[in-house]
Amino acid sequence: MILTAAGARAGIWRGMPCLLGVSIGMGLMMFLIAYGLGQFVLENPDILRVLQWCGAAFLLWLAWRIATAKGGAAKVEEGPPIGFLGAAGFQWINPKSWTVTAGAVGTYLQADAGGAFAQALGFGLLFVVAALPSGFLWLAFGAGMKRILAGERAQRVFSIAMGLLLAASVVTILV
Repeated sequence: MILTAAGARAGIWRGMPCLLGVSIGMGLMMFLIAYGLGQFVLENPDILRVLQWCGAAFLLWLAWRIATAKGGAAKVEEGPPIGFLGAAGFQWINPKSWTVTAGAVGTYLQADAGGAFAQALGFGLLFVVAALPSGFLWLAFGAGMKRILAGERAQRVFSIAMGLLLAASVVTILV
């Protein structure tokens, strides 16, 4: 969603810092969590469950804000998109990032597959390599939607659809 919004707001070229921030920020998070905090969180299922419920609540609030956002065609043009540091930092408060990271660590970190540093570095690099092309598609999608979302009604329908999709994604966190 952050990449789609960056693409719609500023186009592909000016949205690239956001793409790099999401990809590298999440890759760094994946590395650090797998290397350090991952074992602690996974050994304490109550902490993981609290993180999941807090994340779900945050996403539902965000979905509501997106679905009820007011705006006309001029709103799409306002301000630059979120930059590299903002996008990278957002990963640390994004409950989906924590869920993906905890899931990857719990599923793929293996005691007999080499040191924790090498495995964690592999997780982080693999995420960056996978996220760049897939994130680029979301950025391009947003840039393409900019033309379609020229009218207030189209923006309203799009906002409601994005809010509903985000709210529906909460199911994957709580299941």
